[in-house]
Amino acid sequence: MTPSVTGKPRQAAVAAWVGSALEYYDFFIYGTAAALVFNKVFFPDSDPATGTLLAVATFGVGYAARPVGAFILGHIGDRFGRKRVLVLTLILMGVATFLVGCLPTYDQVGVLAPVLLVVLRLLQGLSAAGEQAGANSMTLEHAPPNRRAYYTSFTLSGTQAGQIIATAAFLPVAALPEDDLLSWGWRIPFWASAVVVVAGYLIRRKLDETPVFEKTTVAQMPVVELFRDNWRDVVRVICAAVIASVSTIFTVYALSFAVNTVELERTPMLWVGVLANVVALATLPLWATVADRIGRKPVFIAGSLGSAVLMFAYLGAIAAGNYPLIFIVGIVLFGVVYSAANAIWPSFYGEMFIARVRLSGMAIGTQIGFAIGGFSPTIAAAVDGEDGTSWVPVAILTAVLCLVSAVAVATGRETYRVPTEQLGLPANDPRTTTTATT
Repeated sequence: MTPSVTGKPRQAAVAAWVGSALEYYDFFIYGTAAALVFNKVFFPDSDPATGTLLAVATFGVGYAARPVGAFILGHIGDRFGRKRVLVLTLILMGVATFLVGCLPTYDQVGVLAPVLLVVLRLLQGLSAAGEQAGANSMTLEHAPPNRRAYYTSFTLSGTQAGQIIATAAFLPVAALPEDDLLSWGWRIPFWASAVVVVAGYLIRRKLDETPVFEKTTVAQMPVVELFRDNWRDVVRVICAAVIASVSTIFTVYALSFAVNTVELERTPMLWVGVLANVVALATLPLWATVADRIGRKPVFIAGSLGSAVLMFAYLGAIAAGNYPLIFIVGIVLFGVVYSAANAIWPSFYGEMFIARVRLSGMAIGTQIGFAIGGFSPTIAAAVDGEDGTSWVPVAILTAVLCLVSAVAVATGRETYRVPTEQLGLPANDPRTTTTATT
């Protein structure tokens, strides 16, 4: 009996979903706050456009820290186990996020305030670097071979749920009078992250290590082995992972563009994100089920190219101030089309690597790609013109990154029929002789 059959896929999927929801609640409330209030709380001496650019840049700093965290947490996960990484990441994220809510403002301590903000954002990025790779590795290695995409998609469903909760947490806060919002209201969602530390520890300390990891000869230096034998796949994952720019442009840049430039109401724009993520909760497992039947590549590529096209329509609808069109296009873009790619990558990236280096390969590859995606709102804010109204270059930027992602996936190996114990082996390896059960 293969290790993939003897695991506990449901328990692993539930733990991945809950943990990712808690973890990414923390990560995304920062993005919402960066778009709505940080330009006034931490950068008040700048003109409005520069303050927005600086605030959005601090969001990208978290992504800059991710590659560093990927090397560290990838080594821990491949050397000492998936479970240890998953507990560590939740605690680190929860503490860092709670402390953001305790920071003094620029008016109180001057330049020290944004400096401390950046430091805590770096800690958030270090934590996020290991979260998804750890949860995906855990779930993939517990899953039956013919349902790996389905079970690993629960990590991304948890991420979407975290984004829903984060955005929903800001709905009542954003409705506060401006003075209350800027003085104490924005802190409440960050303080609520204290729940993350307690809930995360209680959930993940009960996880069993994966059967695949327990039966694997542990690599002493997983990162060295990874770049010696699998560097091409690491590069492929990096290029594919820039699809994350769709998420950051949608979540951060488009929100800032709508509220600060077009001067649309905050509350409706927050509701676009909530509803799109609710739809994504339903479409993610559906797309993953399709990928378990027809393959990873066609589903991922369709989602990537579709997102490139729809970003033009979404930003155009915002520029026109057309609320019905904003809701329709935003939900279709983020909730349906982007979810096609988002549902597939947790299985597809992990299936490129053998178990000895899987967590390192996923973490390093995705986090470098995500770092590019994380700075996309900063780049977008720099190319949208002096008055911030030139949205077409932003849509072109997003489309180019989507195309890079699609090409990277198209040139990869299809893995949906490969047995779990043979994942990451070269096609000509004598051990790759059987086909996964379907």
